[in-house]
Amino acid sequence: PTHVLVIPKKEIPAVANLKAGDEALVGHLFIVMRQLAEKLGLDGGYRIVVNNGQDAGQSVDHLHFHLLAGRQLSWPPG
Repeated sequence: PTHVLVIPKKEIPAVANLKAGDEALVGHLFIVMRQLAEKLGLDGGYRIVVNNGQDAGQSVDHLHFHLLAGRQLSWPPG
């Protein structure tokens, strides 16, 4: 299985703290994740997860994305 964290250099605590000026950064991060998936050969598909808040499982107060692949991913996750 593949589990890669993608973390912006800009310190943003969570999705809830994104501002209108962060669109370019978030868009860039999605392009980076697509490029990573290509480089890692994740041709079978992948999932991008971001947790927002303690009840959603966010344990680190810095926005980050999980790029997950390499096994069948069920929904809901668990």
